[in-house]
Amino acid sequence: MFENRKVGWIECICGSMFSGKSEELLRRIKRGIIAKQNVLLFKPSIDDRYSLDKVSTHNGNSYESISISSADEIYKFINNKKYDIIGIDEVQFFDSNILKVINKLADDGIRVIVAGLDMDFKGEPFYPMPEIMAISEIVTKLHAVCSVCGNEASISQRLINGEPASYNDPVVVIGASESYEARCRHCHKVKL
Repeated sequence: MFENRKVGWIECICGSMFSGKSEELLRRIKRGIIAKQNVLLFKPSIDDRYSLDKVSTHNGNSYESISISSADEIYKFINNKKYDIIGIDEVQFFDSNILKVINKLADDGIRVIVAGLDMDFKGEPFYPMPEIMAISEIVTKLHAVCSVCGNEASISQRLINGEPASYNDPVVVIGASESYEARCRHCHKVKL
């Protein structure tokens, strides 16, 4: 009776930098592999911090991935192959077309796991993450430790020469600990 029923959904892992988003994404991907599921992992080509062909965490874990510059490229790599899980790291770097792509994948019976920043360095929503969170069946928000006071951190503090970035600076600047710190709402600063 239910043999042809498709089972697919979207899982969104979000939070600030250094909160363990990529680590959690890789943990879920590796569990799928242990379960002998077919897995495919993507990352945006703009994210070249650690490797072009791997999703890597700040603490050195990594897994093979495909670097793409647009959401629609995902279809090119699926090519009528059956995947149980598709993972996408740094999903906030894709345009709003990513919504259509991940919805289609989930509708086609695929477990889609995305990870990304929910807020930019200003502490404002990082689009298209609010929409992705809204359409996801499962949302996991992770927190880092504030580098100033040690409390729960939810915002990525961008620093330029050790000082907070200005509000009018570009939203997308690729970096890691040389450019960013995790901060709580009380320790987060933006120059106006």
